[in-house]
Amino acid sequence: MPSTNAATASSDSTWGTIPASDVSRRTFNPIRDVLSRPVKPLSTPKSTKDPISLSIGDPTVFGNFKTHPVVVESVEKAVRSFSHNGYPPSVGAPAAREAIAKKYSHPDAPLTADDVVLTSGCSGAVEMAIGVLCSEGQNILLPRPGFCLYNTVAGSRNIDARLYNLLADKNWEVDIAHMESLIDKNTAAILINNPSNPCGSNFTKAHLKAILAVCEKHKIPLISDEIYADMVFGGQVFTPTATLTSTVPILTLGGLAKQWLVPGWRIGWILVSDRNHGFGDVRKGLFSLSTLINGPCTIVQAAIPNIFDNIPDSYLRDLNKQLESHARILETEVAKAPGLDVITPQGAMYVMVKLDLDAFKDISDDADFCQKLKWEENVEILPGECFAYPGTVRLVITPPKDKLHVASERIAAFCKRHLK
Repeated sequence: MPSTNAATASSDSTWGTIPASDVSRRTFNPIRDVLSRPVKPLSTPKSTKDPISLSIGDPTVFGNFKTHPVVVESVEKAVRSFSHNGYPPSVGAPAAREAIAKKYSHPDAPLTADDVVLTSGCSGAVEMAIGVLCSEGQNILLPRPGFCLYNTVAGSRNIDARLYNLLADKNWEVDIAHMESLIDKNTAAILINNPSNPCGSNFTKAHLKAILAVCEKHKIPLISDEIYADMVFGGQVFTPTATLTSTVPILTLGGLAKQWLVPGWRIGWILVSDRNHGFGDVRKGLFSLSTLINGPCTIVQAAIPNIFDNIPDSYLRDLNKQLESHARILETEVAKAPGLDVITPQGAMYVMVKLDLDAFKDISDDADFCQKLKWEENVEILPGECFAYPGTVRLVITPPKDKLHVASERIAAFCKRHLK
């Protein structure tokens, strides 16, 4: 006998268009969109110069930033042990969670292994943290300019992203009054990113306390994205947000990607700071969400204790010095270009530049600036539109110094050519 499905199926022998889900249609990552766009042909001559990319925050692209040998040896040891090829607990292997808790525990923000959840990269931590605190129809407060993935995750889940302003003339501090004005009864969380992508800024202890005061007043939990923790330049001090409060519940996000220069290994984590025990349901929710992927790579998880125990303190000091020397090249050289205002970076891997669009005769906005720069000089940077902050561009500082010098020269030549 024919099946019921066959009997009731359409007699049309052709396939129609199968619609994508609502979630997929709501998911949009502006950085990936910009980088996938073809360069539009222009009337000006197209550059035949070697391409230089200052667009993606991957420190491994050019090979000049290499992780410490202990990191590689630790993974090799884990592979050769044949002991880490199976499924881990979905929240992470106990030894890895214990090592992370030990490294990041502080007398003012103590952690145990039970306060650590492993994720697929810090991007996975962002998705899980927003997903566990925010329901469809609620809102979350996000920085502007800010890393676009926050908006991508919120939009995908039908969560209203409300953008609070960062103040360029105050080293990208939060406009506290503006942040507070966005809060209503449906505000589920506030997210900060320190040190910042794209701003390269580092909040002072006093400013972090001002942010925490807003959370305390309105009883709103905080997500603190600290993937660039401790990656600050001379004269700067990084302060973990959770060490400054005993009352505000905080999900701190981190990972191996940036400090250990292995973004492709996809290991991130969430640290749960909750001394008043308000996150009971949230902890259960994090466990539930972790079961969607059943934990990140077991090999890298197994390497974490050895990485944290055996890499000398000098590694991070040397890395920060190298990053700062690169940042100062861009800051100094790009500042020579007319129509550009470079904001001094304090950490992370980025330089933000404000455009004086009135100074140019034929540049309409930041996207137009980047498009024409790539066509005429073969230098790729990201427009501020990727970070919800038009009129700016972001440059990555990690390419080799000789490429930074060349890119700066090309940017200056481009600006002079388009000056009024």
